[in-house]
Amino acid sequence: MEEYKYILIPLIGIVFAQILKTIIETISTKKFSLERLLNGAGGMPSTHTTAVISLTTLIYIDYGLNSELFAICLIFSLIVMYDAMGIRYETGKQAEIINVLAKKANLKESFVLLKEKIGHKPIEVLGGILTGIIVACVLNIVF
Repeated sequence: MEEYKYILIPLIGIVFAQILKTIIETISTKKFSLERLLNGAGGMPSTHTTAVISLTTLIYIDYGLNSELFAICLIFSLIVMYDAMGIRYETGKQAEIINVLAKKANLKESFVLLKEKIGHKPIEVLGGILTGIIVACVLNIVF
């Protein structure tokens, strides 16, 4: 199984983050949403961040800080996290405004509302970083 850990651990991290995200949202809204469990966009913790950070952490553990693989993973992770907090977060805010305008213009029949939970606040990305590190460290022992 060790030869597959670079694929399996990030995938397990994705599933774990989605479950955690669903639990957090269920507690805060007092309402369970199956859609939240199956759709990873937005919310706490960032699933994308959990995946890339778990992989980066594994590479750090196995190859060290000075390895080319770690550098590649770190840069990739920084881009994913920047995108989650920047472009995707702004897109979600734009979707909220477009949806309000569509509702005011009575476009409900001809316009499918846009998805608003797309990006992340910095605290949600930080949650993904911590989740990714923990998942990688714990599961690395198992694998």
